[in-house]
Amino acid sequence: MKIKYNAPTTLNFTFLCVLIMALNDTILPNITRDWFTVYSNIRLNDVTWYFQLFSHAFGHANWNHLYGNFGVILLIGPILEEKYGSRNLAVMIFLTALVTGLLHVFFFSGVALLGASGVLFMMIVLASFTQAKGGIPLTFILVVVLYLGREIYGIFQADEVSQFAHLVGGVLGAVFGFFMQGGSLALSKDSRKKK
Repeated sequence: MKIKYNAPTTLNFTFLCVLIMALNDTILPNITRDWFTVYSNIRLNDVTWYFQLFSHAFGHANWNHLYGNFGVILLIGPILEEKYGSRNLAVMIFLTALVTGLLHVFFFSGVALLGASGVLFMMIVLASFTQAKGGIPLTFILVVVLYLGREIYGIFQADEVSQFAHLVGGVLGAVFGFFMQGGSLALSKDSRKKK
């Protein structure tokens, strides 16, 4: 039986993050800090800063942080790639990383952001749309209540987790889901005929 590279965007994202973590732990001990973390200070004259606005999604604090994100991304990513296409998923990952990076810079001071958890939450919410045929899927409502509700509660906890990035990722997942569904919250054609 042949091994198939079934989800190129998800797998490339995963392997790149693993490579960066491995390099950080071996021959380039500051690569994550210097290239794959976005800081809250705006540095318009620094080309590295523009890269960090989205590259922070590729850096992780440690292996447990990486495993926590990619244990779920590797489950959901291939399903999303099959539904929406590899290129579309890559664009959604990039946009999620960029928007979370930009918002972090504008709303937080003295705090660094790194990791793919914003992308993870985008995928979780987006996955709730995979069987949608119009209208608002009940799975979407439940995912928002469970996952994003937990993050809203977590904002009031003292930890080093960016619930804000999770919430932004979740909101972007909802936006992408509605957009990819046809951009309409209207009832499906079948349900409109019954009225």
